[in-house]
Amino acid sequence: MARVVMQAVVSVDGYIASPDDTVGPLFDWYGNGDVTVQANEKWTFHVSRASAGYVKPFWDAVRVTVIGRHLFDTTDGWAGVPAAGDALVVVTHRPLPEEWLTRFPDAPFHTADSVEAGIALAKELAGAGLVCVTAGDVGGQAFAAGLVDEVAMDVVPVVMGEGKRFFGSHTGTVLLDDPDTVVQGDRVLHLHYTVDRGRSQDSVHPS
Repeated sequence: MARVVMQAVVSVDGYIASPDDTVGPLFDWYGNGDVTVQANEKWTFHVSRASAGYVKPFWDAVRVTVIGRHLFDTTDGWAGVPAAGDALVVVTHRPLPEEWLTRFPDAPFHTADSVEAGIALAKELAGAGLVCVTAGDVGGQAFAAGLVDEVAMDVVPVVMGEGKRFFGSHTGTVLLDDPDTVVQGDRVLHLHYTVDRGRSQDSVHPS
């Protein structure tokens, strides 16, 4: 069965973007190294050797990505190419724009009208692979609904002060296992956690 990981690059104070959706220095580490890695057919990055050893296997394991409509609109649907994996599910209550579909008729994009339906569809498409749900509103909803198995954070040493939260609107306390992966890159710390469902059930306290 597919595993679901919630992932994003994040500031030390927990933000994945500024209020205006810009990322400032959060993505600087994608270009500060001498090792070339490719996330997909269009995106090439130059990262440190340590970061390459972490992100390349992670990206290769992703079969399906789940995003929200806001991210789809902000990125123009990544020009029809999933950021990672073979397919992408957009959680939205509106059809994708006809003009976009005309420009990218072969894009392996699907839609779902709820986070629950989106994760279910992504797991079906992923088979035994990895489903990556982007952090933020959609990821936070999936996390709050108990649909996330793992949390992956690329922590950049910057304090943004305000912006879009990694966990979106999620509130309450959820215990994670100790990180099973800790990789120090150049201006980024890669962390991977497993959600401990047994402990978390008794550890959720509404705010």
